[in-house]
Amino acid sequence: MRRFLPIFLLLVAVIAAPILMRRSSDLADSGQGQDRLVIITPHNETIRSEFGEAFARHWKDKTGRTLNIDWRIPGGTSDIRRVLDSSFTAADDLGSPGVGIDIFFGGGEPDFKLQAEKGRFVELEVFKTHPEWFSDEVIPARFTGETYYDKDHKWVGTCLSQMGICYNVNSVERLGVPVPKKWSDLGDPGYAGYIALADPTKSSSVGRAFEMMIQEQMQAVIAAKGDTPESREEGWRNGLNLLQRLAANARYFTDSASKVPHDVAQGSAAAGTCIDFYGRTYEEKRKKADGTSRIRWTAPVGGTSLSVDPIAVFRGGPRGDIAQEFVIFCLSPAGQLLWNVKAGLPGGPSQTSPRRLPVRKDLYTTEHLATFADADALPYERSAGFEYKRELTGSAFSAMAQIFRAMCIDPHDEMKAGWKAMRDDTGPGVALEDSAAGKVFFDVSHLTYARLMNEIVPLVGKKDPLATMREMTKISAVFRTNYEKAARIAEEGGQP
Repeated sequence: MRRFLPIFLLLVAVIAAPILMRRSSDLADSGQGQDRLVIITPHNETIRSEFGEAFARHWKDKTGRTLNIDWRIPGGTSDIRRVLDSSFTAADDLGSPGVGIDIFFGGGEPDFKLQAEKGRFVELEVFKTHPEWFSDEVIPARFTGETYYDKDHKWVGTCLSQMGICYNVNSVERLGVPVPKKWSDLGDPGYAGYIALADPTKSSSVGRAFEMMIQEQMQAVIAAKGDTPESREEGWRNGLNLLQRLAANARYFTDSASKVPHDVAQGSAAAGTCIDFYGRTYEEKRKKADGTSRIRWTAPVGGTSLSVDPIAVFRGGPRGDIAQEFVIFCLSPAGQLLWNVKAGLPGGPSQTSPRRLPVRKDLYTTEHLATFADADALPYERSAGFEYKRELTGSAFSAMAQIFRAMCIDPHDEMKAGWKAMRDDTGPGVALEDSAAGKVFFDVSHLTYARLMNEIVPLVGKKDPLATMREMTKISAVFRTNYEKAARIAEEGGQP
């Protein structure tokens, strides 16, 4: 028996350690609790843990009751959308008021707008209990052209999001390419094979990044020539050409937006599109003792807006009362400071800072910024002048994601071959677009802005996957043919 005592003690230690070392959690994630809250979210483990623990303590202080939060994590927002569509369809068929979920927490504004239009959210009580929070001085209704809360009070933003560029300092130096400061820098031929991109049909945040690139080009033409159909067409064409350049440089298209900064940090890619908090998190992880990091994140100059990650309460949820209190907590100073205060500081997260930026403007004070992990972010002061204009592309968001796939992802092998042949054939000082091959490669005359708005957007809106797939197959075939033809022209010395 004495021989087995060490093994027995080791087993006891393995079992007891998690219990002894567990932080005071008020049962937020233990599967037990007097009350229970069900939340569906794309947020990462850090956000779930910190907000779950903090709200459980808040609930215990307010009610004297313990709380268990049941986090539902099917994947990204596209996956959540599919889960909600199937769940609510089944619930409606059965005459059930809800789907057993209390809260939708995190994701893009387009996803929440869509769910609200389908009547799946209830009005948020925070607008009645704290009307003073909703003003230009605290939480503005709009900023940089983005909506920060629903006009019918069915959802509200909790933190800010900004799409940008992450890049590997060492890789950029090795390739001898310019440090990327704007979207068009990622289209430099020197980045060929070293750009990391994600599939916009799988990630709405990536879809927004591509939409920003198109809007930047459209707004530039409109600013110079006025808002006319011809200006919109020219800007749209320039936007598609920019996306072609980025995609031609792409090493791959991942289904997960979080893979991009990971691979950039590892040196598998030199740069890529990346949402701010992913970039800042990896920059922090790779920081050296001298304060430098091999991965950097930057907001493209004049090319990105400040959007929000919202929260909403579902109709028919099991615990609407707790759900409403969770929303109030997230918008309170205590909840807002969890997003960016350094871990371990008073009022901050216990273990890890989520590295997100609070939506409340009144928290960007000297006192609070001294405790922030990103004290120099100052989002409301440094928006870089870009304003998202919904009237240009807002209704085409889903259609543009499908178009990008048809234009760049499905024919990517032919695109890369054409891009390489053009780079090899075109002499110094000659823009690839101006070469004979380039004029074919960048020909998007079959995909005009008028066709987008009048034909493709209504088609995608019909929610007929087979009809959409047939149309995208036709579009993809034209691009594939163009890329193959461009390669032949370049290989034959530029003769069409």
